[in-house]
Amino acid sequence: MHDTSEVATATTPRARFHRELIGAGIAAALVSAAFLVPRIASEQWRSKLYAGAAPIFGVFLPHVGWGTVPAIALAALVVVQGPSLARRLAWRPLLATSWAVALGWTFALAMIDGWQRGFTDRLTDSNEYLHEVGSVTDIGAMLRGFADRILDFEPDSWTTHVSGHPPGALLFFVLLDRAGLGGGAWAGAACLLIGTSAVLAVAVALRVLGAEDRARAALPFLALAPAAIWIAVSADALFAGVTAWAVALLAIAARHPTGRLAAVGAGLLFGIGLYLSYGLVLMAIPAVAVLIAARTTRPLLPALAGALVVAAAFTLAGFWWLDGYHLVVQRYYQGIASDRSFAYWWWGNLAATICAVGLATAAALSRALSPRLLRALDPTALLVAAALCAILAADVSGLSKAETERIWLPFDMWLLAATAFLPRSTARGWLAVQSITTLVLAHTILTNW
Repeated sequence: MHDTSEVATATTPRARFHRELIGAGIAAALVSAAFLVPRIASEQWRSKLYAGAAPIFGVFLPHVGWGTVPAIALAALVVVQGPSLARRLAWRPLLATSWAVALGWTFALAMIDGWQRGFTDRLTDSNEYLHEVGSVTDIGAMLRGFADRILDFEPDSWTTHVSGHPPGALLFFVLLDRAGLGGGAWAGAACLLIGTSAVLAVAVALRVLGAEDRARAALPFLALAPAAIWIAVSADALFAGVTAWAVALLAIAARHPTGRLAAVGAGLLFGIGLYLSYGLVLMAIPAVAVLIAARTTRPLLPALAGALVVAAAFTLAGFWWLDGYHLVVQRYYQGIASDRSFAYWWWGNLAATICAVGLATAAALSRALSPRLLRALDPTALLVAAALCAILAADVSGLSKAETERIWLPFDMWLLAATAFLPRSTARGWLAVQSITTLVLAHTILTNW
């Protein structure tokens, strides 16, 4: 027989709050250790991390900027009013407000570094996509010869980021340029708009799956996410937005008997995701979580058909995904990845992820991953668990040593949904923790993205 008094004691609000503090404390200790170890290690070992502010890719540079005051003001407003507005507003105004907040927060954080240094120049770096846009005069020829230029130390090797991804990412910026929206400002704006829309996609998916209360509770945390530091000017923010809407459309298709069009749309976006970043194959895990939560496989075939259309288009154009993947693995170890220490980065990556999702997410994980909720197929719990599994799988692969604060943005947005399980009484406190730690990071580290 179970000891009912023990169970009752373990589930009191105070006991649960202590578990949240323990979760946040463990996360804070991991982040502290990840920052401390490189500082006390030998110069030779530290230099091989290739990250001046390890575990964050950037350099320590205390600074303020035009975005400092707006970021602080917006954070204070969300901390004070966010949770209550999320409960009271009608759904569509709530989504519009949340997106506006996410846009303002993300842009303000970028402006701490300044208009050029923090926004327009980020994607024009010699290692970035825009560096190659001008050389693409024939899209068909680019796709046919893409794999031939992946390996390094060749006369026509692609720049670092282009070579590290399938051609879809470069193609996006080429098409943006041909639409008359060339240059760093337009590229940054596109990443900002699409990346922050992931906030809406997560909320829409949760609501469609029958968890509107969870969606409302999570929205202030999603809008004020620490990940915004890397969303403004990172192509990975674009990847996060595309795949977040793929999951949301799959959820819509799973809940509506006539949702075949949504299922095909989900498949198309999942397929596009595969040609934006090789690692987004792991978005299959959240996709499966949606189907389990909805208790149906009805959208599966139309979604697969949509994904196959994208794969067929790229294959017929001359790019074979598996060839690209195998060449990218070779390219990865031609560079600094061969020197970076996996002994540090396997846990340093997780510390960087905590910086992107915040201590509130770490505090909420014990609630979100409750066996009871997972057995009951709670949609939010399943999606949080799926995001965590994707992150752990990416970490174990060893193909993401460092820079995961941006690389794992597509998974982080779903992990942030764990904050929906925080008690209403503590939401403002945790939002304050999120915003303060984010502002400290943004003002003390000059990130590369």
